[in-house]
Amino acid sequence: MMLPAIFFYLFSFTLVLSALMVIWAKNPVHSVLFLILAFFNAAGLFVLMGAEFLAMILVVVYVGAVLVLFLFVVMMLDVDFAELRAGWIKNWPLGALIGLVLAVELISFVAYWVIGSGVRVASPAPDLATTGISNTEALGRILYTDYLFYFEVAGLILLIAMIGAIVLTLRHKEGVKRQSIARQVNRRPAMAVEMVKLKSGESRVPKEGVRR
Repeated sequence: MMLPAIFFYLFSFTLVLSALMVIWAKNPVHSVLFLILAFFNAAGLFVLMGAEFLAMILVVVYVGAVLVLFLFVVMMLDVDFAELRAGWIKNWPLGALIGLVLAVELISFVAYWVIGSGVRVASPAPDLATTGISNTEALGRILYTDYLFYFEVAGLILLIAMIGAIVLTLRHKEGVKRQSIARQVNRRPAMAVEMVKLKSGESRVPKEGVRR
């Protein structure tokens, strides 16, 4: 019983410390690396709780895909830190107000959890040993039966957000040819091939999108 407790405190301490370093680190690349460390420790806590599937999803999806993408984007972008600091100084009252609201909510939640523990009735957790199913199957049944509608709505919202981000960040550069889907769909054989007669030594530039 001592070994799980030791790993719990180790993972928890490292998780809290790395989460704080995500905020305190001045270099955004270091912040992303500390966030990766925080997710690994959170995955370790999931394993201690017996939720191996959630730990695997956290590592594969967030660490292996999302955060690595964040890391590449941060390293490739030319971030103007002076402009970021100027924007932070300009909007610090709003940020302080939001932080104060969040702090009040967290303190209220902790106070309710501590004070109301005597009257709170906890719902009994399902015993997976008696039901004969794994936690992965139980999670799948909950997501795709009880919360199927909310799961589909969340996926639709993420899809809309992804399309919106692509549209907002799309930039049209002058002099760069772009693909015209409507023109390609309406393309006919006569538009694709041009038959020309050239004399010896004469050259002619074909039209755009036409092969000679």
